[in-house]
Amino acid sequence: MNITMYQASVPPLMHTLTNLIAILEKGAAHAEEKKIAPSVLLDSRLYPDMFPLVRQVQIASDIARRGAARLAGLVAPDMPDIETTFSELITRLQQTIAYLKTLTAEQIDGSETRSISLPVGEETMVFDGLPYLLYFVLPNVYFHVTTAYDILRHSGVELGKRDFLGSPK
Repeated sequence: MNITMYQASVPPLMHTLTNLIAILEKGAAHAEEKKIAPSVLLDSRLYPDMFPLVRQVQIASDIARRGAARLAGLVAPDMPDIETTFSELITRLQQTIAYLKTLTAEQIDGSETRSISLPVGEETMVFDGLPYLLYFVLPNVYFHVTTAYDILRHSGVELGKRDFLGSPK
């Protein structure tokens, strides 16, 4: 059985961001139940030199949206980083998922060798599509979703591995 670039990219990205929504919903419920100002959790970070929860979610959204768009040969819509509440972060993720749903297999399949240029600061990284997906997009999304999970778990939100993994499709 072969797996296509579309199957390896869009469904796993949507699944992971959907799981992140559920994780954020548990974070919001925890803050309400424990009478903790939501900003305490949203501004939390694992270590002083790491990004806070809000930024972790924004980056996961950006990498998923832009990564899939680049594989499709498109430019993803911009999303300004203005979220300050759980609700706004959830809406951002829902909008990212809605965008991913607009991408078709026809746009992404065959992108294994498509040249992907990724501006990073003053430099540009160049990948073929398959290594871009496997070694940049997916690991980065998983890293930032895991870090968001870890921030909330460290803050006392009752989360487990099943929250991260979600239900199998």
